[in-house]
Amino acid sequence: MIELLAPAGNLEMAAEVLWAGANAIYVGPRGWSRRRDTFEMEDEAVRETIRLAHDGDAKLRVACNTHMQSKEIPALLSRMERFVTDGVDGAIMADIGAIAAVHRRFPELPLHASIGANILNDADVAFYREIGACQVVADTKLTLWELLSRQAQLDVGIEVLIHANACHTYLGKCWMSPYARLERTIDEAGKDLFKGSPNRGGLDYRVCLETWQLYSGDIKWEDRVALKNEAFFLLEDIPSLIDLGVRCMKIQGREYTTALMGNIVRFYRTLLDAYVARGPGEPFDLEPWKARLATIQFERDRQRHAGTLALLAEAKAPVASAHRQ
Repeated sequence: MIELLAPAGNLEMAAEVLWAGANAIYVGPRGWSRRRDTFEMEDEAVRETIRLAHDGDAKLRVACNTHMQSKEIPALLSRMERFVTDGVDGAIMADIGAIAAVHRRFPELPLHASIGANILNDADVAFYREIGACQVVADTKLTLWELLSRQAQLDVGIEVLIHANACHTYLGKCWMSPYARLERTIDEAGKDLFKGSPNRGGLDYRVCLETWQLYSGDIKWEDRVALKNEAFFLLEDIPSLIDLGVRCMKIQGREYTTALMGNIVRFYRTLLDAYVARGPGEPFDLEPWKARLATIQFERDRQRHAGTLALLAEAKAPVASAHRQ
């Protein structure tokens, strides 16, 4: 069965996406993933979600996909040891050094190289395989032919984002947000929390979606410049991805409501099962699925727009306090 990987920003969402048909879910331990802390979990909640997933015959992965300073690696290994003891099924990571360190300490733990690793070519894949990753997330810019080449030549699982957003630079490695607003705090365990920098464990203010203008010195060249950051649903490529042998299809969206995320997972579960169940050579009509997806997309766009406006307003608010060490 093709694995459908869904997000869980809290226990309620975890239960909903499992009920909707997810084979695996991922959560963000507080301070170590690329989301606002509201959508991350304390260790006790991670443990409870592992139990919930296993009771539903599903897997649980922790997303520790920030980029870390050297002093944070021991703390990461300590947290990972706790998750391994609790029965976690894998980790999603982006930082090269951290991936290697976790693999050395926990060689049996499956590690997935996150979209934040920005893996573009077969040499990149081979490198991440060498340092311990057994599965990689394909960059959203890759073509199906490139995926086919990778699947045939490399001993590594391919994971494809079927609901996420495209980026004008590299998805999962935003450097714009902290220029607008950055707050640094340190939690009780000594972990840096950078509100405004998703690369360092904080939220992304989506400042690329502001109204931008282009200047050369004092001369305005463009009155409005749109930087690409569009949410997408993958639909028409799904049959080809299944035929190519893609192991895992991943849905992003911890920040959306539980009901919406349940509907997205339920849609894709039904679609994947219907395509796999058809007879040999039997055609598959995507038109009815497009109509069903349009309803979900309308609600997704409504929530995303409201969320973006709130984030941009927050980004303009003054920073209450900040300090350096």
